Amino acid sequence: MAAVVLVGAQWGDEGKGKITDFLAQKADCVVRYQGGSNAGHTVEVKDEKFMLHLIPSGILYPATLCIVGNGVVVDLEKIIEELAGLQQRGIDTSNLRISRIAPVVLPYHKKLDTLEDRDSHIGTTKRGIGPTYADKINRIGFRIADFLEDREILESRFKAQVEYKNRIIREIYQEEGFDWKQLLEETLEQVGQLKPYLADTSYLIYQHIQEDKKVLFEGAQGTMLDIDHGTYPFVTSSHPIAGGACVGAGIGPTCIDRVLGVAKAYTTRVGEGPFPTELHDADGQILRQRGMEFGTTTGRPRRCGWLDAVVLRYAVRVNGLTDLAITKLDVLDDFATIKICTAYRYKGQLIYEFPDTTSILNQCEPEYIELPGWQQDISHATTYNDLPANVRNYLAKVEELTGVKQSLIAVGPGREQTIVNDQLYK
Repeated sequence: MAAVVLVGAQWGDEGKGKITDFLAQKADCVVRYQGGSNAGHTVEVKDEKFMLHLIPSGILYPATLCIVGNGVVVDLEKIIEELAGLQQRGIDTSNLRISRIAPVVLPYHKKLDTLEDRDSHIGTTKRGIGPTYADKINRIGFRIADFLEDREILESRFKAQVEYKNRIIREIYQEEGFDWKQLLEETLEQVGQLKPYLADTSYLIYQHIQEDKKVLFEGAQGTMLDIDHGTYPFVTSSHPIAGGACVGAGIGPTCIDRVLGVAKAYTTRVGEGPFPTELHDADGQILRQRGMEFGTTTGRPRRCGWLDAVVLRYAVRVNGLTDLAITKLDVLDDFATIKICTAYRYKGQLIYEFPDTTSILNQCEPEYIELPGWQQDISHATTYNDLPANVRNYLAKVEELTGVKQSLIAVGPGREQTIVNDQLYK
């Protein structure tokens, strides 16, 4: 078998799109297993940029089967727009398959997401992700397949659900609701457009694994945004961790061979929530500008800070990481001194493991070690030995602090700017 799960090892935006695209050169199948259009994966090919939200990053390889699994909440309008955008740029999308049992994001989910965040201040992307997952758990949501079955039963369920959501929108928020008939017709038309792409994706994935083909599971967001294991409540509504791949793709844990954690050479975060190594000084501004740290989905500026090894060790534990991919290493080129957080100071004591509550994390101060920078351009390095000694020392320290080998190192956004230390697909 050759099944690899790729996860974000920080708060998302780690460069998963680039690493997925790089690995997809050898993969037979790429699977998105959770999240929705709140994801933003950027892939750069030569002088072209592709911004992907719902479609797997392997879509640029026509021979690679790309799957949107049952764990992804699908905004029908957005995925149709994304498909059209790719097709207009000459990309063949006939290799895409979407799970028939994936939950559907409906317009009332997006409206409720916006209205509810006015009070909660979680800092959501307003894409309707949380409300759609909530309906799924409450067993009142709609799957894509529901719009392909008995019209009479569908109308009865749909009418009742829209009227229920309208009561919330009108009576609590004093906003306009939705016409259920119009909304149903729009949704049926969208499902009709996507019908050629729909499939039993769990079966397709399992078939590939049984045939010993190379399968890559592409996570969205990051470990620290996991609904259970992230910095709750400032998290997403799904499981970006490796365990989420099994549930969100419909395959068992014995099918997984390796787990690759993607981490920037520094740390970023979008939205609200604790962030121990966040920088509010000139160094933070340099990281943001050099790293072009602005959200692919929202355009919001990302909060930036030094690398947090406490977070990475936690990601190793909850994901079972076997490998690391370090990205955006070139962003650190100009620094004379580079810091790594190795522990937190909490009430006068040093703690080395990530706290399980945000109330403790909010009171933690980072404990840093300092390493000399390299102050030279590394973007043209093609092998590990091409890197300056101070770069290799930095990477060695990260490996020592996490206990996980670095299989891939990215020294720029392009496919060719990736150093391979260990092949994940032989």
